[in-house]
Amino acid sequence: MLRAAFIGMLIPIFCFAAPGFPAQAGTPDFPAVTGPCNFEFPRDHASHPDYRIEWWYYTGNLRSAEGAPYGFQLTFFRIRTRPAGAEDGPPHPSAWRTDQIYAAHAAVSSSDSGRFYHSEKMSRGAVGLAGTNEEEGRFEVFVGDWSAQIGTRAHRLVSRSREFSFDLNLTALKDPVAHGDAGYSRKGMTASEASCYYSITRLQVQGKISLEGRELEVAGAAWMDHEYSSAPLDPRFDGWDWFSLRFSDGSDLMLYLVREKGGGFSPASSGTFVRKDGATVHLAAGDFRIERKSDWKSPHTGAVYPASWRLDVAGLGLFADIAPAMADQEMQSPGSTGVTYWEGSVRAKGVMGKDEPVTAEGYAELTGYAGELRF
Repeated sequence: MLRAAFIGMLIPIFCFAAPGFPAQAGTPDFPAVTGPCNFEFPRDHASHPDYRIEWWYYTGNLRSAEGAPYGFQLTFFRIRTRPAGAEDGPPHPSAWRTDQIYAAHAAVSSSDSGRFYHSEKMSRGAVGLAGTNEEEGRFEVFVGDWSAQIGTRAHRLVSRSREFSFDLNLTALKDPVAHGDAGYSRKGMTASEASCYYSITRLQVQGKISLEGRELEVAGAAWMDHEYSSAPLDPRFDGWDWFSLRFSDGSDLMLYLVREKGGGFSPASSGTFVRKDGATVHLAAGDFRIERKSDWKSPHTGAVYPASWRLDVAGLGLFADIAPAMADQEMQSPGSTGVTYWEGSVRAKGVMGKDEPVTAEGYAELTGYAGELRF
């Protein structure tokens, strides 16, 4: 899922799209995340529209009835173009005028065929083109005919494009997990370089995907992230590597590594281990290590991405090798955010605890490899 640091890349794009952003001196500012978020559900599945950016991020690993493996991604971004209370035009604005922009990315990877399908949408949050809907116990975010409907336990994801589509029903098998300090997730060295961040790490999936007109029944497991913030990526950082893994013993792991310019990872890097029963263990930057083992060069952009990793979390007795389900899962989004990143299905194999063998499926997100992040 593009994480809190993604804000830094989106700001210039939507400055251009919305003249007058950011607000002038003396006008209200965007709210900052500086402490515990203390989520309440289902309320906090919904939008937090005063913050500069927010996203709902789904990734998952599926199999068809014949056993063929697929990965999927569906992400919705909400971007506020000016702070609440800022001077915003004439007293009787057009129905088309809005301070909210929405973008969405969708993808399906077919590792058996080596095909990576991806698409994007963007629209202003006005006249029914994109936005959010809320009612008791249910929330929806949509861009055109793409949508995520979120209930207390049930989620539905719908995406349609020329080459592929999917309609998936998800059921949460674990409660939401707040990362960091009650959801306060540091992404930099100052208190306000942070987001409110939670995940639903294990959702059961049933539904259909269509690839070039061929419809398939699929089932599997998914991961959902929801995050909001107002802070851009610190210019000292190049980008970030993010991992979500669901292990065969019922545990789950999120790792977020912020890369410093010149090499190495920032102390702001962190993670969360979720036990089978839902109990969590916070992981600071010094509690884990990821070693880059090989590379892949994109034939589309020339970017060089990590292509396999060795993961060590000594305190959990976790040692695993991670590899992509297929090499080419590079997302390009010239029609929406303008950001190129690698977001793909991964698999892992190793040991946990007292040398108990485990396998895992999940996703990785790699940003900043396809050129310098601009702010």
